[in-house]
Amino acid sequence: MSHPGTLILILAAAVLAPLLVHVTGRRVRVPLVIFEIALGVLIGPQVLGWAHPDDVVDTLADLGLSMLIFLAGYEIEFAAVRGDTLRRSLWAWPVSLVLGIGLGFLISEGELFEAFVVGTALTSTALGTILPMLRDRGELNGRFGTVVSAFGAVGEFGPVVAMALLLSGRRPAESAALLIAFGAITAAAVFWALRPRPAWFGRLTERTLHSSGQFAVRFVMLLLACMLGLAEVFGLDVLLGAFAAGVLTRLVLHRSDPVSSEEVLGKVEAMGFGFLVPLFYVVTGIEFDLDALLDNPVSLLLIPVFLLLCLLVRGGPVYVLAPKDLHRTDRLALALFASTCLPLVVAVTTIGVDQKILDTERAASLVGAAMISVLLLPLLATRLRSSRAGPARNTDRPGPGEAEDAEAW
Repeated sequence: MSHPGTLILILAAAVLAPLLVHVTGRRVRVPLVIFEIALGVLIGPQVLGWAHPDDVVDTLADLGLSMLIFLAGYEIEFAAVRGDTLRRSLWAWPVSLVLGIGLGFLISEGELFEAFVVGTALTSTALGTILPMLRDRGELNGRFGTVVSAFGAVGEFGPVVAMALLLSGRRPAESAALLIAFGAITAAAVFWALRPRPAWFGRLTERTLHSSGQFAVRFVMLLLACMLGLAEVFGLDVLLGAFAAGVLTRLVLHRSDPVSSEEVLGKVEAMGFGFLVPLFYVVTGIEFDLDALLDNPVSLLLIPVFLLLCLLVRGGPVYVLAPKDLHRTDRLALALFASTCLPLVVAVTTIGVDQKILDTERAASLVGAAMISVLLLPLLATRLRSSRAGPARNTDRPGPGEAEDAEAW
C-alpha cells in the first residue's frame, strides 16, 4: 500500500539537501548526494522511522537510477572520446575486473560468485555523479573532462554488461547471446539516429518547445521507455537500456535540431535532477541497512578496507593507463574520480543479496564505502585540480598524438 507521507518526506529531504550544501559550502564542499543519502538514513526506519518505502516509492527510485544512467549516457561526446584515450579506457576496466575478482576471492574466502559480485562492484565508476560536478566547475568540455568521460563511461558500462552476463541467473552463453542481440538492435538504432531527421522534426521541436506540446521532451521519454523495455524483454539489466537511450538521444537531438537540443536536455535534466534522481538517492538512504553495520564490528572495519580496494582496483589501473599527456597530478585526480562509485554498487549488491550470493552485512559495508567515496574522492580530486589552476593547463589541450589518433579513427 502506498503511503503519501513517505513521498512527501522524501521530497522534503530533496529540497533540504541543496540548502545544506549552500549553508556548508563556505567551509567545506560536500557533494549534494551525501546530504540526500544522509537525510534518507535519518528519516528512514532505522533512525527516526518516519519514512517507509513502498511499491510506488521503489518504482520511482528505480526510474531515478535509470534517469541518472540515461543522463550519463547523454553526456558522452563520442566524437571527442576516441583514439588513444578510448583504447586506454577500454584496457583499464578489464584489468580492474581481474584484479577486483582476485581480491574479492580472498575476501569471500573462496566463494566464486560472491567474489564476482564484490569484484564487479569495485570496478564501477559513478559517471552520473561526477559529470555534473565537472560541468558545474566548467571542466566537462575540456581535455580533462573528456578523459574522465572516457574512463567513466567504460567504468559505468562495463559493470552493467558484467551484471547482464553473469548475475542474470541464466547460463553465461545464453546471456551472451541475448546481449549480442540487444547490441545488434541498438547498433541499428544508432544507424537510424545518425541519419538526417526530416525537416518537420526540427520545426515541430522548435514550435512546441515553449508550449504544452513539448514534442521533443515526449520523444526523449518515449525513447528511454523503449530502450528500458527492450532491455527488460531480453532479460538484461535495465541500466543497459538507460545508457543506450542516453547515447541515442544525443545523436537524434544533435542531428535534428542542434540549436534547441541543449534546451530540450535542460527540460529533461529538470525532470531528472529536480525529481527522480534525488528521490533515488534519498530512498537509497532510507533502505540502507544501518543496523547491519552497527551490530557487527567487522562490517564497520570493512568500510575503509573496501574504500582502499576501490582505489587500488579501479584507481590503480586508471592511473597507470591514463593518457601520457596528463600531468601526474591530473592522472591522480583522474584515478580518484574513476574510483568514485555508488549507484552501481547499490545495484550490484542488491542483486547479490536478492540471489543470496552476498550477505546483508557485506553489502552494507560495500555501500558504506561507496558513500564515503562520493564524499571524499571528488573533493580530493578537485583540490588536486585546483592546486594546478592557471590560464593554460596541458589537460585542457589535445595531447601529443591525440590529434593523430582522432584522424586515424
